[in-house]
Amino acid sequence: MGLYTIIFSPTGTTKKVADTLASAIADHHTEVDLSNNRSFSDMAFTGEDLCILAVPVYGGRVPCTAANRLKKLSGDQAKAVLVAVYGNRAFEDALVELQDLAESSGFSVVAGVAAVAEHSIVREIAHGRPDNADLQSLRGMGKTIRASLNRFAALELPGNRPYRVYNPIPIDIEVSENCVRCGSCAAVCPVGAISKENPSLPASSACISCMRCVAVCPIHARQADPEKVAFIQQKIGPACQSRKENQLFL
Repeated sequence: MGLYTIIFSPTGTTKKVADTLASAIADHHTEVDLSNNRSFSDMAFTGEDLCILAVPVYGGRVPCTAANRLKKLSGDQAKAVLVAVYGNRAFEDALVELQDLAESSGFSVVAGVAAVAEHSIVREIAHGRPDNADLQSLRGMGKTIRASLNRFAALELPGNRPYRVYNPIPIDIEVSENCVRCGSCAAVCPVGAISKENPSLPASSACISCMRCVAVCPIHARQADPEKVAFIQQKIGPACQSRKENQLFL
């Protein structure tokens, strides 16, 4: 069995969740990073493979960029474990949307996981997660999935079809005068929204507010507009106060 983690993880927390699950299933796995700004039409799998498809939840949905790149993969009946990583509010329709994307690309879905991680914009929400308790639960889920791979049953995941309307709050990324134009942000932007010639310029309209540029800046010269962050915190904060736990669906 070949084990793959197919991830869209701009800030690294989705990758951490996927890697933890994978470590409990097999000793080795191959990573396919959908966050890279490249074509994925050459990626093909077989029925002997197991793929962990992991994405962050944006407004209760699969990020459009991740969805478009997942559509280019060829599953050919490879088994798929779906993972929606959310910031302690709700994963809403992300898992069912991910299921539809996976099955339309030829994957055979065997399990779903909803996992909590630190909110990528309002870092105070679910701060530090996945924490040790989360990682322990994910490892347990990985072992359960490994033991259930030969189970053949239709999988019903929570969520709605049609999916909720995706209505994100645009987040402006501010660049301080401390920017040294090293280009670290431009090199890893999933959608090429940052000028490689002058990365101190604001991102273009292609920006998806994934916060990757903020996460990788070595001198913290990029940050989300504080007023927008405060607005989002005020809007979703009350729904995020109680700790939500990781969930496994088989």
